[in-house]
Amino acid sequence: MTVTAVTDATFTAEVLESPIPVVVDFWADWCVPCKQLTPILEELSETYAGQVKFVSVDTNENLEAMAANDIRTLPTVYIFSQGQLVESFLGAVPKSKLRSVLDSL
Repeated sequence: MTVTAVTDATFTAEVLESPIPVVVDFWADWCVPCKQLTPILEELSETYAGQVKFVSVDTNENLEAMAANDIRTLPTVYIFSQGQLVESFLGAVPKSKLRSVLDSL
């Protein structure tokens, strides 16, 4: 399993209509903390394969998804379950904190 790129056009189907929880990484290529977070999310996508979906939204290209989710800080990580936002993190989040939330879903 890997982190899947999601766009404005696919956000609803991939995230809000997903039958399993979804971790959404809002990022930009110029964001240094975003680059630090990427390998953590890729590793967790392997650990939680089949249980949790991991997606990323490039905020340079997907302004609608960014605006609809009120993203003001990068990186921002949202966790959705059954189409509802259940947890959010601003800035680089430690792997242990993400695991704690994912284990509770």
